[in-house]
Amino acid sequence: MATYLRTTTARFEEVAPTLWGPPSDGDEHGSPTGGQQSVILEQYKIYVEMADRVSARRGLTNTFFLSLNTLIATVAGIVWSDRANVDVWYLSVPVAALLLQCAAWFWLLRSHRQLNSAKYIVIGALEERLPASPYWRAEWKALGEGRDLSRYWPLTHLEQWIPVSFALVYVTGFILAILA
Repeated sequence: MATYLRTTTARFEEVAPTLWGPPSDGDEHGSPTGGQQSVILEQYKIYVEMADRVSARRGLTNTFFLSLNTLIATVAGIVWSDRANVDVWYLSVPVAALLLQCAAWFWLLRSHRQLNSAKYIVIGALEERLPASPYWRAEWKALGEGRDLSRYWPLTHLEQWIPVSFALVYVTGFILAILA
């Protein structure tokens, strides 16, 4: 978790300066004027909504792959229920398809996590110009800055274990079917 904190802080320090254009006349420190503050707030609202949409797409990805895995496993189970007429090696096709899906699922979840991480770093940089920092500073502080797993365990890291566990079950089931 400490590595995650160092990496996130380094990314923030790398991204924050690139977010803002050159200071305008009379604004040498980059402090937003009243009109600029409202523009920044609107951009912030839009960007937070975009980050939420990535999270929603991640949920849809999980639903899609869970449904597809359930369908293929059910069909394979129905075919395999009449073992007398089915060679065990016919199971290799659905198991291979399931393992490929688990790999794709894993990498899509990882991609969503990376995209959301980048979005929250940009949100933090936007919050530097706003009167409050609910996501970047306050929420992270409330979660113990990721140092205490009893207070916060990143969901995006946990959910990546779902396709891995499915893959392990499929491989184990296939091995048991061969040995039976």
